[in-house]
Amino acid sequence: MQSVPIALPLAHPAFEGHFPGQPLLPGVVLLSEALEVLLPLCPAQSTPVLSQAKFLAPVRPGAALELRWAPRAQGWRFELWRHALGDSEGGVLAATGQLDVPGGSNA
Repeated sequence: MQSVPIALPLAHPAFEGHFPGQPLLPGVVLLSEALEVLLPLCPAQSTPVLSQAKFLAPVRPGAALELRWAPRAQGWRFELWRHALGDSEGGVLAATGQLDVPGGSNA
């Protein structure tokens, strides 16, 4: 698997309204961070499809993220790992997903 760290500002605006008093990074922001890395890897003129997404652990302010991804026949499988105070040394799996590129290749 390849991996890249993802820096989230402590004051990311998504934390403000989701949820007051118990800030939590919305799943759409997690997916956006993953797609920002993976979409440029897709072939030109392709139409990638996010075919699976599963949210497994909350991401709160102060947490760091790590995106890990591996190729599939036509796309990528990815994982977002949370690294926060109190997490195990390797982090906690926060989300998983699959990006498909119909008729394309991930070469």
